[in-house]
Amino acid sequence: MAVQHLPIERITSTDNAARNTEPPWTSTHSDGPTFDSAHRGRGPRPKLFHKVKNQRSILALVISDSKIYAGTQGGEILVWSLNTYELLSRISAHAGSVLSLFVSPDKKFLFSSAGDAIVNVWCTSSFSRLYSLFSIYDVGDVFCVVYSASLQTVYLGAQNTSIQWYDLSQKDVRPQPDLTLHPSQRNHRFFDSKGPGGVTTPRPSTIEETQAQGGQILNIDKDHIVQYAHFGYVYCMLIFIEASGDDEILVSGGGDGTIKLWSLDADAGVAIRNPVSLENGDDSILTLALEGTILYSGRLDGEINVWDLDTRQLIRRVKPDNADILTLSLGHGLIFSGGANGLARKFNSRYERISEWQAHERLILASAVATVNGKKLYATGGNDYCVAIWDVGDCVEAPAVKSTSSNEELLESLRQFVSYRTVSSMPEYAEDCRRGASWLRGLFKRFGADTEMLNTENSRNPIVFARFHGRSSKAQKGKKILFYGHYDVVAAENKKKTWNTEPFELHGINGYYYGRGVSDNKGPILAAIYAVADLVTKQQLDSDVLFLIEGEEECGSTGFEKAVQKNKHTIGEVDWILLANSYWLDDEFPCLTYGLRGVVHVTVHVESERPDLHSGVDGSYLLNEALKDLVTLIATLTGPAGEVQIPGFYDAVLDTTAEENDRYDAISRTLLQHNPELGDAQGLTKSFKARWSQPSLTVHHIGSSGPATSSIIPRSATAALSMRLVPNQSAVQIKAALQECLHQAFDKLNSSNHLRVEVNRIAEPWLGDPHNQIFQTLDEAIVEAWGSHSHRRRSSTSTKPMSKSVGAMTKVKPSPATSSTLANGSDHTPTATAAVANDHVISPLHQYFPCQTSPGPLYIREGGSIPAIRFLEKEFNAPAAHLPCGQASDCAHLDNERLRLSNLYKSREIFRKVFRELPSK
Repeated sequence: MAVQHLPIERITSTDNAARNTEPPWTSTHSDGPTFDSAHRGRGPRPKLFHKVKNQRSILALVISDSKIYAGTQGGEILVWSLNTYELLSRISAHAGSVLSLFVSPDKKFLFSSAGDAIVNVWCTSSFSRLYSLFSIYDVGDVFCVVYSASLQTVYLGAQNTSIQWYDLSQKDVRPQPDLTLHPSQRNHRFFDSKGPGGVTTPRPSTIEETQAQGGQILNIDKDHIVQYAHFGYVYCMLIFIEASGDDEILVSGGGDGTIKLWSLDADAGVAIRNPVSLENGDDSILTLALEGTILYSGRLDGEINVWDLDTRQLIRRVKPDNADILTLSLGHGLIFSGGANGLARKFNSRYERISEWQAHERLILASAVATVNGKKLYATGGNDYCVAIWDVGDCVEAPAVKSTSSNEELLESLRQFVSYRTVSSMPEYAEDCRRGASWLRGLFKRFGADTEMLNTENSRNPIVFARFHGRSSKAQKGKKILFYGHYDVVAAENKKKTWNTEPFELHGINGYYYGRGVSDNKGPILAAIYAVADLVTKQQLDSDVLFLIEGEEECGSTGFEKAVQKNKHTIGEVDWILLANSYWLDDEFPCLTYGLRGVVHVTVHVESERPDLHSGVDGSYLLNEALKDLVTLIATLTGPAGEVQIPGFYDAVLDTTAEENDRYDAISRTLLQHNPELGDAQGLTKSFKARWSQPSLTVHHIGSSGPATSSIIPRSATAALSMRLVPNQSAVQIKAALQECLHQAFDKLNSSNHLRVEVNRIAEPWLGDPHNQIFQTLDEAIVEAWGSHSHRRRSSTSTKPMSKSVGAMTKVKPSPATSSTLANGSDHTPTATAAVANDHVISPLHQYFPCQTSPGPLYIREGGSIPAIRFLEKEFNAPAAHLPCGQASDCAHLDNERLRLSNLYKSREIFRKVFRELPSK
C-alpha cells in the first residue's frame, strides 16, 4: 500500500500560527457531539532508530523488500537499505519534485509521479527506467499514482482535476506517441513567454535533456481520461478489493473535500466508472490509508475521518489539533499520522492516541511502516531534509519474539554501552566506569559466560574477565582464544557543540552510528561477544573463548599487567590472542594489522630556584632561563631532516624485507586505484614505511609557569614528548638512552637550573606473523564476510577544490599521506548526495573490493601503540593478531566518532567464523 501526499508547494502555505497551537485533542462519532478524550495518550516517545539525510525535502516514502524509497523535492529517488541504512541508489528520476511513489504488489515495479507531469515506471532490482507515461493534455503536477496488478493498469491523479490511466498490457499495440506533445516540449505560459524584443529562452532540443533516460515512452489516450474527477486537485488515491467479490475499487481524495469510489471496468478499457461520493465538509483530502474495509482520510483542517466502506458511512472523526494531516500510515495494529506542525501521533484500534512526539522540525510530508528483521519500524520524511526511522515495537501489544542475539539486540546493547561515560582519564567519571564495567559483566552473564572482576592497583578501573566454555566433549582438545579490548574511552565534552549529536547517546545517521567509543572500542567488543553468543546458541563453540576487557587503556593500561599476572591462574592457558582496536587505511578496503610501533612517553622539566621574573627588570645574558634551556635541550634531539640524534637510537632497527616491500607496493597500488589524489606510488610507499617501519620522535607540548604574557621570564618549563619505536627496539633501552642524552646535553649548558626527566609510560612494539593460522583464518573470514571484489572503480574526479599554486618563490616539501587524506578527507556530511559521485550507485555489497587485485584484505602495520598486546604475547606465550573493524574516517578520539553499521555486522560474522574454526587448527 502506498500513501499519497500533498506537494510542498501546497503545504508551505499553511498558516504558521495554526502550527504552533494545540487545542485539546478530541474524538467524535459522526452522529454525536465532540468530546474530550479520556485517553490523552502522552506516552513515551518511540526510539529514533536511525536517520538518513538529504539536501532537499522528502515528499514521498514507500518501503519494500528491506529497501526504503524516498522521493525528493529535487526530482530524485533515493534508495536506502533497511538492513544497513546505506544508500543503494540515487536516481535522477524527474525534472520536477517527486510527489508520489508506489510499489507493485509483486514488488518488481516502482511507480513515481512528479511535478513534471510524468509518471515513470522503474525496475526495483536494477533501478532502471522501464516506461515513461505522459498525457497529451497539460495536467500540471501529477500528485498521485497507483497500479492495478490484475488489470496491469496505471492510474494517476493530477493538478488539472483529472484521473487518467494507461493499460501496460497494450503498450506494444498502441500507436507510437507523438513526442511533440511531450510535457518537456510544450511552451509554458510564463517561462516560455517572449521577453524584450520578442526573444524567448532557448529550450532543450530533445526529451533526454530534460528527464531520466531509458525505457519506453508511452502517451495516455485521450479516451482514458476523466476530466473534473474532483472539483479540486486530485491529491491521493489507493486501490482495494470489495469484500463481496474480486472487483477492484479506486479510491480518490481531492481538494474539494470529497472522497470518491470508482469501479474499475475491465471490459471498457479498464476505465473508471460510477463514482460514489463520500462527503464530509469542504476541507481538502490530503492523504488516504486503508485497512481492510476501513478507510482513513487526513484533511486540511487537522481532522482524521474514519469510513466504513462496506456501509459507506463515516464512523469516527478524530481531531488531534488544527494542523493539517499530511500523511497517514497503518501497521503493527496502529494508526500513525504526521502533521504540518512536525508532530507524529500514534493511535490504537479504538482511535485513542497513545503518544505524540516531534518527529521533524517542520512538516512531516511522508510516512511508511515496515517490519525488518523482526523490528517494527515507522519511517517519516519531512522538509527538514531527512528520513527518520522510529522503533515502535514497544507500542505493539504482542511483540514478536526476537532472538536474544539478533543484530537489533546488538544495536540496543551498543546504545546502552555507549551511554556509560567510561572516561578513564577524568576522576569525576570513576563511578560511570564502574557502572559500565558492571553492565558489561551482566551482558556476559546473560549469554552464559563465567565472569569475574579483576581489581587493579590503586583502585583503578577493574578488568572484566569472562570465559565462554566450549562443548565439553571437544573443549579439552581445542585451542583457547583470548579476546582483548577496553571499555574506557577518551573524554568527549560537547559544550562548544563540536559534535553533531550528543557524544554519549547513540545516533544512527546514513548507515553510521555516532557516539563516543562506538568504534574505539565498544562496537568491536560487542561484535565479538555476540559472535560467541551465536555459537553458544547453536552449540557450535568447540573450545573456550576468553575475554579480558580493561578500563584503563586510554591512560596507558595502568595496572593491567600486574592484575593479569596476579590472576593468571584464573585466566588459565591461552593459545591465540585476538584484538580489534584500530581501523582500515581508508574507507574502502578491509585490513589486517600485523605490526604496531611501541612508545615511550616522557615529560622533561627544567626548573629554577628563582620565582617568575620580569624580563624588563631582570632579563640579561647572565640569567639562565628555564624555557631557553628546555628549548635548547629539545633541539638537540632531532636533526634538520627529522632524524633522531639520540646515540644508538637506530642501531636495532631492522631493514625492510623483500616480502614487506612487496606488501607496501601492493598497498600503494591498491589505494591509488581508488584515490589517485594520494600522489604517486613511490611517495605513498615511502610514507607508509616512515610511519610503520621507522621510529620517530614528536614534541607534543611546551609549557611554562607564570601568566601567559610577553614580559615574564618563567621559573619553570616543561615539554611533553614521545618516541615511537619499531620491532626489535627495546623501550626500556631507548628510555635510558633518552635520559642519558638529555642529562649530558644539559650538563654542557653549565646552567644553574635543574633538569628532571619523568617517564610517563612505555609500551613495547609488536610484530605478528601474517603466515600463522590465526591470520590465515581471519583472512578467510574477511573474504567470506565482505564477498566478491570484482566491482567498478569509484570516480577519481575530485570533489574538493585543488590547492592554489605557491608559485616559484618557495619550494614546498610534499606532504606525506595521513589518515585524513587516506579517508579521502571525509567531512562527515550527513547527506545522501554526499555519499556518491554519480547518479546511480552500485549496491554497497558490490563496493567493498572495488579494485584490489587480490580478494583478501590488505596486510598493514600501524604507527600507533597498544601497550597490552606485546605483554599478553609474552605472558601467555601465544601469538596475537589484530583485526581493524572500523574505517579511516571513524574519527576515534575526535569529535563525531562513528562506526558504519555494515562494519559492525561484518565484524560479527568474521569473529564468529574465527571463534568456530580456529580452535581446531
